[in-house]
Amino acid sequence: MTTLYLVRHGETVDNANQIMQGQTQGELNENGIKQAKEFSENWKDKAIDVVIASDLKRSVDTAKIIAEPHHLEVHSTPLLRERDWGGFTGRYIPDLKGEVWPDDIETLENLLSRAGEFIAYVRQTFPGKKVLAVGHGIINKAIQSVYYQKPMNEIQRMSNAEVRTLEL
Repeated sequence: MTTLYLVRHGETVDNANQIMQGQTQGELNENGIKQAKEFSENWKDKAIDVVIASDLKRSVDTAKIIAEPHHLEVHSTPLLRERDWGGFTGRYIPDLKGEVWPDDIETLENLLSRAGEFIAYVRQTFPGKKVLAVGHGIINKAIQSVYYQKPMNEIQRMSNAEVRTLEL
């Protein structure tokens, strides 16, 4: 059985300022670096075979901090990218309430399909391994939605540097 430790990246400058990041690279802020270091310290003695991150900087940076005591390289995949928020990207989140969604936002169907592809990728590529994957709030929610076969609105939001364990 493959164990997937699904982690959300550390807090970013845009998280703290309530800016919709989507598929922008993002930059960990001081708190985000601290969160990643605390996670790394807490998990330094835990068995991890593989570390994967979204190919966006905020996830890669978090994953590198976590992987360091394990002397593991960080693999990256666009399957773990955050949802593409199209025209909402870069906007102040509270201002988006009630706005009509632009046509260029990644569809829920595509997001869930990507989540399913990620689960299949981990199962096929790392069978029987303990895999720590650093993703983002919405894609991590979509992965759990597919895994538990529940609507996304029934999956609890993940905090920065929070982990959820899935047995694949």
